[in-house]
Amino acid sequence: MSKTVVIIGAGASGMMAAHFAAQNGARVILLEKNKKVCRKVMITGKGRCNVTNNSSPDNLISKTPTNGRFLYSAVNSFTPADTMDFFESAGVALKTERGNRVFPSSDKASDIVDALLRTVKRDGCKILNEKQAKSLIIADNRVCGVYLTDGTEIKGDSVIVACGGASYPKTGSNGDGYMLAKQAGHTIKEIKPSLVPLECKGNTCARLQGLSLKNVNLSVHFKNGKKPVFSEQGEMLFTHFGISGPLVLSASSHMKKGEVSDYTITVDLKPALDIDTLDKRLVRDFDEFCNKDFANSLGKLLPSKLIPVIIERSKIAPTEKCNSITKQQRTALATLIKGFEVVPNRFRPIDEAIITSGGVNTKEINPKTMESKLIGGLYFAGEVIDVDAYTGGYNLQIAFSTGALAGQNSVLDDF
Repeated sequence: MSKTVVIIGAGASGMMAAHFAAQNGARVILLEKNKKVCRKVMITGKGRCNVTNNSSPDNLISKTPTNGRFLYSAVNSFTPADTMDFFESAGVALKTERGNRVFPSSDKASDIVDALLRTVKRDGCKILNEKQAKSLIIADNRVCGVYLTDGTEIKGDSVIVACGGASYPKTGSNGDGYMLAKQAGHTIKEIKPSLVPLECKGNTCARLQGLSLKNVNLSVHFKNGKKPVFSEQGEMLFTHFGISGPLVLSASSHMKKGEVSDYTITVDLKPALDIDTLDKRLVRDFDEFCNKDFANSLGKLLPSKLIPVIIERSKIAPTEKCNSITKQQRTALATLIKGFEVVPNRFRPIDEAIITSGGVNTKEINPKTMESKLIGGLYFAGEVIDVDAYTGGYNLQIAFSTGALAGQNSVLDDF
């Protein structure tokens, strides 16, 4: 007689867990509180779905600052290459872009969701939409089913909690998994936003609202430490509250210690030019505009919206003629351009975060099976676990890898 596996959450990890459980002979029941599956997958990558990163398992682990080593078995048993093969076999053409980010060739997240849905339906999995788990059914130190909020009892030989973290609650990830884990005796590491925009002090960012910078280098230092905790080149965006964009989201996942206000952020606006080369560029520009005001000399070097702020910070009078600017002033200006500072104040709310940092303590989960070490028949997959990675397709791969491992082992479990 086949085993019954109940999966709470029909997102990326839950759907992959369902596929692997069904492929191993289980009768699978997927519980999804929303009307449709994979709500969060639909909005990832701005609706394009950065489905994985076309790189090695070791690279993925290195890009996972929170408990990356915990993932060794999961990402080696279902690798990024396996994820790509899975979707291509399901009829989704893929492409690899900058940073080894993998997207569907159509740029439509719906193609990824449709492929997952087709697969689990073909596998014979039963999906119960608009059904929310209220509590686990526990007997003899083993999880053997789920009570729903409507009072229904769903029995199973194993239960996989795959209902996400606390970010983007409108997609259904509102922290239900933590409640269920606590019921089974698990501890929850502090929940914080990760891959999230930053609010900044002062009015500089508001003045620059809407300005997008490309090919800049953003560095983050903790309490003015010599070595940055993050330094990378890419894109960022100024908003009414602070800063956002790919660089900022990645930087936020490195800001784990203390308070956000303990960090300083500097932006190298011209990373391709060292300080001496930039100084020579300024000399040329000032020579070209020698009889003009300083305020009218930076148009070839910087975005127009940024120029008034740079002028203010340079302490050079906007009406000063370019031919009277001293070498000392020019050096200070070059230093400013190479180290434009913004002062972070706090993370934006967790419901704006792409990923949740924190969750079920990895020390209480068997990394080779994703089963609870505290109670039999209970498995975890995806964002509910205290594991989070940088932006670039890594977090979806973690969902697929942990889901695959949990699904497979939930059937192999002997009791």
